Amino acid sequence: MNHPFAELIDLNIEEVKGGSSTLTLVVAPQHLNPHEVVHGAVLFAMADTGMGSALYPTLEAGEICATIEIKINYFKPVFQGRLVCKTELVNRGKTVANLESRLYVDDVLVAHANGNYAIFRPRRAEA
Repeated sequence: MNHPFAELIDLNIEEVKGGSSTLTLVVAPQHLNPHEVVHGAVLFAMADTGMGSALYPTLEAGEICATIEIKINYFKPVFQGRLVCKTELVNRGKTVANLESRLYVDDVLVAHANGNYAIFRPRRAEA
Protein backbone atom coordinates (compact mmCIF):
# COMPACT_ATOMS: atom_id res chain seq x y z
CA MET A 1 0.00 0.00 0.00
CA ASN A 2 1.27 3.47 -0.86
CA HIS A 3 1.74 5.41 2.39
CA PRO A 4 3.25 8.88 1.79
CA PHE A 5 3.34 9.85 5.49
CA ALA A 6 5.20 6.67 6.45
CA GLU A 7 7.69 7.44 3.70
CA LEU A 8 8.07 11.00 4.96
CA ILE A 9 9.25 9.84 8.41
CA ASP A 10 11.13 6.74 7.11
CA LEU A 11 8.68 4.35 8.77
CA ASN A 12 8.89 0.77 7.48
CA ILE A 13 5.92 -1.57 7.54
CA GLU A 14 7.72 -4.89 8.02
CA GLU A 15 4.87 -7.34 8.49
CA VAL A 16 1.08 -7.18 8.27
CA LYS A 17 -1.35 -9.99 9.04
CA GLY A 18 -5.06 -9.82 9.75
CA GLY A 19 -5.08 -8.33 13.24
CA SER A 20 -1.36 -7.69 13.73
CA SER A 21 1.51 -5.65 12.36
CA THR A 22 5.17 -4.91 12.96
CA LEU A 23 6.69 -1.55 12.00
CA THR A 24 10.26 -0.27 12.37
CA LEU A 25 12.01 3.08 12.26
CA VAL A 26 15.72 3.80 12.60
CA VAL A 27 16.13 6.98 14.63
CA ALA A 28 17.65 9.83 12.61
CA PRO A 29 18.29 13.51 13.39
CA GLN A 30 14.95 14.58 11.85
CA HIS A 31 13.09 12.49 14.47
CA LEU A 32 14.55 14.40 17.42
CA ASN A 33 13.10 17.26 19.40
CA PRO A 34 15.25 20.22 20.61
CA HIS A 35 16.38 18.11 23.61
CA GLU A 36 17.78 15.45 21.23
CA VAL A 37 15.10 12.93 22.24
CA VAL A 38 12.80 11.27 19.70
CA HIS A 39 9.72 13.48 19.44
CA GLY A 40 6.62 11.90 20.97
CA ALA A 41 4.75 12.46 17.72
CA VAL A 42 7.07 9.97 16.00
CA LEU A 43 6.12 7.25 18.49
CA PHE A 44 2.45 8.25 18.22
CA ALA A 45 2.62 8.05 14.41
CA MET A 46 4.16 4.59 14.64
CA ALA A 47 1.36 3.37 16.91
CA ASP A 48 -1.38 4.96 14.77
CA THR A 49 0.05 3.53 11.55
CA GLY A 50 0.62 0.15 13.18
CA MET A 51 -2.99 0.00 14.32
CA GLY A 52 -4.37 0.94 10.92
CA SER A 53 -2.04 -1.56 9.25
CA ALA A 54 -3.18 -4.37 11.56
CA LEU A 55 -6.86 -3.55 11.10
CA TYR A 56 -6.87 -2.99 7.34
CA PRO A 57 -6.62 -6.70 6.31
CA THR A 58 -9.72 -7.49 8.42
CA LEU A 59 -11.89 -5.04 6.45
CA GLU A 60 -14.36 -6.16 3.82
CA ALA A 61 -14.22 -4.85 0.27
CA GLY A 62 -15.33 -1.21 0.22
CA GLU A 63 -14.70 -0.62 3.93
CA ILE A 64 -12.12 1.78 5.33
CA CYS A 65 -11.07 2.65 8.87
CA ALA A 66 -10.31 5.90 10.65
CA THR A 67 -8.83 6.69 14.03
CA ILE A 68 -11.40 7.66 16.66
CA GLU A 69 -8.96 8.09 19.54
CA ILE A 70 -5.59 6.87 20.79
CA LYS A 71 -4.12 7.02 24.28
CA ILE A 72 -0.37 6.62 24.56
CA ASN A 73 1.93 6.24 27.56
CA TYR A 74 5.60 7.10 27.17
CA PHE A 75 7.82 5.12 29.55
CA LYS A 76 11.41 5.88 28.54
CA PRO A 77 13.06 8.52 26.37
CA VAL A 78 14.49 7.34 23.06
CA PHE A 79 17.75 8.89 21.91
CA GLN A 80 18.88 6.52 19.17
CA GLY A 81 18.48 3.02 17.80
CA ARG A 82 15.84 1.04 16.01
CA LEU A 83 12.24 1.46 17.15
CA VAL A 84 9.93 -1.53 16.73
CA CYS A 85 6.15 -1.18 17.01
CA LYS A 86 4.18 -4.40 17.52
CA THR A 87 0.40 -4.10 17.22
CA GLU A 88 -2.39 -6.55 18.00
CA LEU A 89 -6.13 -6.35 17.42
CA VAL A 90 -7.88 -6.57 20.81
CA ASN A 91 -11.53 -6.49 19.68
CA ARG A 92 -13.28 -5.95 16.37
CA GLY A 93 -16.95 -5.18 16.19
CA LYS A 94 -18.96 -4.27 13.12
CA THR A 95 -18.26 -0.52 13.35
CA VAL A 96 -15.48 -0.09 15.96
CA ALA A 97 -12.21 -1.91 16.60
CA ASN A 98 -9.78 -1.65 19.52
CA LEU A 99 -6.04 -2.23 19.11
CA GLU A 100 -2.87 -2.11 21.22
CA SER A 101 0.63 -1.12 20.15
CA ARG A 102 3.83 -1.68 22.10
CA LEU A 103 6.96 0.21 21.08
CA TYR A 104 10.43 -1.11 21.84
CA VAL A 105 14.09 -0.19 21.45
CA ASP A 106 16.40 -3.20 21.91
CA ASP A 107 13.57 -5.21 23.54
CA VAL A 108 13.00 -2.42 26.10
CA LEU A 109 9.39 -1.21 26.22
CA VAL A 110 9.44 2.57 25.66
CA ALA A 111 5.73 3.26 25.01
CA HIS A 112 2.31 1.61 24.95
CA ALA A 113 -0.78 2.80 23.07
CA ASN A 114 -4.43 1.77 22.92
CA GLY A 115 -6.71 2.99 20.16
CA ASN A 116 -10.23 2.80 18.78
CA TYR A 117 -10.99 2.89 15.06
CA ALA A 118 -14.20 3.45 13.17
CA ILE A 119 -15.01 0.93 10.43
CA PHE A 120 -17.28 2.23 7.69
CA ARG A 121 -18.06 2.51 4.01
CA PRO A 122 -17.37 6.01 2.70
CA ARG A 123 -20.29 7.84 1.19
CA ARG A 124 -19.97 8.75 -2.44
CA ALA A 125 -19.71 12.46 -3.09
CA GLU A 126 -22.92 13.68 -4.64
CA ALA A 127 -22.67 15.98 -7.63
